[in-house]
Amino acid sequence: MRTKYEQEYIKFGLKVQYYRKLRGMTQEVFAEKVGISWSYLAKVESPTRAFGVSMETLFSMAEVLDVPVSKLFDE
Repeated sequence: MRTKYEQEYIKFGLKVQYYRKLRGMTQEVFAEKVGISWSYLAKVESPTRAFGVSMETLFSMAEVLDVPVSKLFDE
């Protein structure tokens, strides 16, 4: 995805990955709990390309990670 906010998408994905690993979850386990495929999650967490998520998925990710949504956007 080409977007003006490409770096923000990548930072978001890396935050998701950080909290997922901190919770000791594999991509497969986390994706199942969120209700997405692991391949979709791999795209979101990719450090080399921007990939967005819906608000529904965003809230579900934060809930499964047990963090406020804002934590996924902190610097």
